[in-house]
Amino acid sequence: MEISALTTYHCLAFVWYFFVAYSITRVRTAERPSEVFLYGGQWKYLTVLNLVLQAVFYGVSFLADVLRLIKKLRCAKCVISSRDLLFSVLAFPVSTFVAISFWTLYTYNRELVYPKSLDGVIPLWLNHAMHTAVLPFAVLEILATPHRYPAKNKGLILLGFVTFLYISWVLWIYSVTGEWVYPLFALFSPAGLAAFFAGSLAVIISFYNFGEFLNRMIWGDSIVILDYGRKGK
Repeated sequence: MEISALTTYHCLAFVWYFFVAYSITRVRTAERPSEVFLYGGQWKYLTVLNLVLQAVFYGVSFLADVLRLIKKLRCAKCVISSRDLLFSVLAFPVSTFVAISFWTLYTYNRELVYPKSLDGVIPLWLNHAMHTAVLPFAVLEILATPHRYPAKNKGLILLGFVTFLYISWVLWIYSVTGEWVYPLFALFSPAGLAAFFAGSLAVIISFYNFGEFLNRMIWGDSIVILDYGRKGK
């Protein structure tokens, strides 16, 4: 993709995610169900945290594009390295996990992840913006530009650490309130919950590997940070 077109795309994607993240914060307190957005507010939900993550990623991507346009290549190299790390370790696997896990559980029993009481609070378009559109955006990013993945061990350690932080946040909220972030968790025994978290980590790692595979299949093994080569032009 031409750098000018890529810059426009990343700018629009940043504006979109910023708008969606802002929209979810504007849910009116008087209209929300009593069990929603209590301790931790909307920041206890992986979906909302992912919106912020995507806004940050596309903001960094837009900055990298602008620096390339104005020929500030030394600065661009550093920003592109940060962009690639964000995308490979977090933006792609988390978006994929959010979309697939949400709609799988929603189809099985929506009350476990998205109670029907939310339908009168969160518009349908916002639900799909949070849980559906994130996946095609992630795939489109791989198609639009190559990304340099970190060494496998480094990438998986970073992904595992961030996953551990979120699980710790979920457990902390339960220890304070006695209520789970998602009703699904109440169905498990402590051992079952540990197994569920371990399984979720395995799934998100598989999405990390899948993103790396797609990136390699489309762009090849040799990706130069600043000169994207013939495929990137």
